[in-house]
Amino acid sequence: MSETQKTIIILRELTEAFMVRSLTSLRHYAKAGGLSMPQFSLMMRLYHGGGCEVHDIGSQFDVTSAAASQMVERLAQGGLVVRAENPDDRRVRQITITAKGRALIDRGMDERYRWVDELVGFIPAAHRAAVLAALPVLIEAEKKLPQLHPHPHSREAIMALRERH
Repeated sequence: MSETQKTIIILRELTEAFMVRSLTSLRHYAKAGGLSMPQFSLMMRLYHGGGCEVHDIGSQFDVTSAAASQMVERLAQGGLVVRAENPDDRRVRQITITAKGRALIDRGMDERYRWVDELVGFIPAAHRAAVLAALPVLIEAEKKLPQLHPHPHSREAIMALRERH
């Protein structure tokens, strides 16, 4: 087996382990907070992407307008999002995350990465310098990859991964 093939195998293993840990910790955090994964995903979208309209939620999450409205209603009742009229079109409702919602996501992100902090303790001291030297190389290589474009089946792939774990 070539060095390239070995590298691919080990990076796939690492990616799978990190994805499973990351998604599992997010799922547990969302569930403990009384949120479904679609609700938590919407909160993440609002946190990172800013406000949006209800019809955007339906298309982004591949749900009906009624389902998107119900999801927003539950989050609004919990004080996590607010609905306001769009100043350009009063018929359209703009959804934004509240300070309470932002704090929830901040805590979720901390929880998501808590295991990374713990992981460092399991790396033998003799290997930490090698890991520290290699990871920036991986980060720079990733930045050189073509820009990601959402795959039409990415939602299904994520859901299948969640169901496995």
